[in-house]
Amino acid sequence: MDGATAAGLLAGAAIDAAVGDPRRGHPVAVFGSRAAALEKRIYRDSRLAGLAYTTVCVGVATAAGLLAERMTRSSPIARAMVTAAATWAVLGGTTLGREGALMAHSLKEGDLAAARARLPHLCGRDPSGLDAAELSRGTVESIAENTSDAVVAPLVWGALFGVPGLLGYRAANTLDAMVGHRSPRYARFGWASARLDDVANYVPARLTALLTVGLAGLAGGSPRRAAAVLVRDGHRHPSPNSGRCEAAFAGALGVRLGGANDYGGRVEHRPELGDGPRPAVSDIPRSVRLARAVSYASVGLAVAARLALTRNRRRDRR
Repeated sequence: MDGATAAGLLAGAAIDAAVGDPRRGHPVAVFGSRAAALEKRIYRDSRLAGLAYTTVCVGVATAAGLLAERMTRSSPIARAMVTAAATWAVLGGTTLGREGALMAHSLKEGDLAAARARLPHLCGRDPSGLDAAELSRGTVESIAENTSDAVVAPLVWGALFGVPGLLGYRAANTLDAMVGHRSPRYARFGWASARLDDVANYVPARLTALLTVGLAGLAGGSPRRAAAVLVRDGHRHPSPNSGRCEAAFAGALGVRLGGANDYGGRVEHRPELGDGPRPAVSDIPRSVRLARAVSYASVGLAVAARLALTRNRRRDRR
């Protein structure tokens, strides 16, 4: 049955590569709307209430994955199909690349209004006062971070735990985006969601960084320089995970990331990562190409890891 899970991971990744996210009724959006409705009912300015909220939301998603696997345990074909559907639902690499390409097109055309309108598809910064250089930086940083969050991490958890891992991870990551940020409303209530997301992404973020270093040449960069920037700057970011991805991308692309980010009146000053110039519009397609290569490599690793687990389990049964 683990072989069916591996086949489902591969098929789901192939569907995402071919068509991207569903345009309507995206399962993650449906989950988000249900989570938002629950938040309105149980919100309290306390960590305990936030812990209960996180436990319920992630628990329900994980339980749905367990139920799906139980219902398909006697049919490898059904298991592969369910895994493929779940994988397609939680991956976002193709849509991420498309958003990057659309941003680059708008900036090349000099259409700042369109570029500013598109930035919220990539990150939560206030785009109203950003120029082309800052829009380019925000895009490259978002592509670096979300290559881990939207591709590598779900594949890691899917390879380890199948459908429950895929759905549970996506639920945790979605909650972090909804309530995990540092604001007066969510400083305590969102604490559990933010910390769970940190734990869930710890290994995937570092795997993303290592793959980025190894594949830097595909974006015209140097693996040696990417590794040096990763080691020197990866820990400087306030996030225990995002900094690794962004530092690796900065080194691979030969650019300098970081700076002041305005999140609707809440300004965060991020340390600089890398030694090169600020990202230009031409660096966005390079970052998309690098992210795509990392994504494809992570699919191969996830399938290989799942097949290796299958062989080990069969050996242990003998």
